[in-house]
Amino acid sequence: MSKRVIVIGGGAAGMLAAGVAAGEGKDVLLAEKNEKLGKKLYITGKGRCNLTNESDIENHIKNVMSNPYFMYSAYYSFFVNDIKELIEKMGTRLKVERGNRVFPLSDKSSDIIKALRRFDEKNGVKVLLNCKVNKLFKEQNRISGISTSQGDFTADSYIIATGGLSYPSTGSTGDGYNFAAYCGHNVTELYPSLVGLTADGFCRSLSGLSLRNVGINVFVGKKRVYEDFGELMFTHTGVSGPVILSASRFITKRLDENPEIYIDFKPALTEKELDLRLLRDFGENKNREIKNALDRLLPKAVIPFVIEQSRIDTYKKVNSISREERHALLEAVKKFRINVRGTEGFGRAVITCGGIDVKEIDPGTMRSKLMENLYFAGEVIDVDALTGGYNLQIAFSTGFLAGLNC
Repeated sequence: MSKRVIVIGGGAAGMLAAGVAAGEGKDVLLAEKNEKLGKKLYITGKGRCNLTNESDIENHIKNVMSNPYFMYSAYYSFFVNDIKELIEKMGTRLKVERGNRVFPLSDKSSDIIKALRRFDEKNGVKVLLNCKVNKLFKEQNRISGISTSQGDFTADSYIIATGGLSYPSTGSTGDGYNFAAYCGHNVTELYPSLVGLTADGFCRSLSGLSLRNVGINVFVGKKRVYEDFGELMFTHTGVSGPVILSASRFITKRLDENPEIYIDFKPALTEKELDLRLLRDFGENKNREIKNALDRLLPKAVIPFVIEQSRIDTYKKVNSISREERHALLEAVKKFRINVRGTEGFGRAVITCGGIDVKEIDPGTMRSKLMENLYFAGEVIDVDALTGGYNLQIAFSTGFLAGLNC
């Protein structure tokens, strides 16, 4: 008889793990609590699904923020070309965009899900939808079965691929952490990551404004913890956009230390070059009030707030602005301060920071070191990365090892 495997969770890691295990000749049951597989994949990459990042292992390791070295075995076993080949073999063509980000050619995340479903179907995975796993049963150092909304099931091996706490509306409600803790595993503290930040009240006045090609520097106390360049967007509660999502990874654990973000509206200009630009603009607008003299330099909506941070009277005529005031304005343009208050929480977070302690998982097989027939894959493990396709590659690489070795 074939070895029986139960995979709990039908997201990216679970679908891949199930297909790999079935491809090895195992009898695989995939239990998914939602009405369809890959529900969170539908919304990744703004609905386009940034599948992976076409760069080398060292670059992926560099972009993994928690326990990067845990990933070496998984990456060397199943990496970028492997997942690309699998997806394209299942009928979904891919493309590479800026930053080596890999997307489906159609820009539809549903095509990635269809490819993974075809992979599972081709290998004979049995799928139970609307099947919520309520409990694991254990005997000494083994899992002996599971209890679900559709009855009890037993298997030889079990893979937990339930995701984290991010976007709970897609089914990521932390079930896997509870199962792991029941089995004696340590679950590290959990934080929302790759998430929008709540900030100063003035952000509401700028809500919807998107800034391209700006620089940011993130400070906690006097220490710079992150810097980036790219797109930022103001929201009704604070700031979001690609540079902010990545910056959040360095902030969420340290919110009580009053982190600050400094925006450089003109990163292409040195301070000296910006000063010359200000002098030129001032010369052309010397009889105007300062609030009406910066339209060619900054988006109109941010001008009042930049002037406020420079502490210049908004009605002051340009021809009466002192050298010191001009330098204060320059400072506000290059280092526009935003005080971070909090995050948008797990409900809006792309991923979860924290998870099952990697010291208790064999990195070469993804098997639990506490339960001899239990495996883990994906976001439920304490490994997370920045934006750019790195987190889904973690899911696929760990899913592959779990499916291969279970």
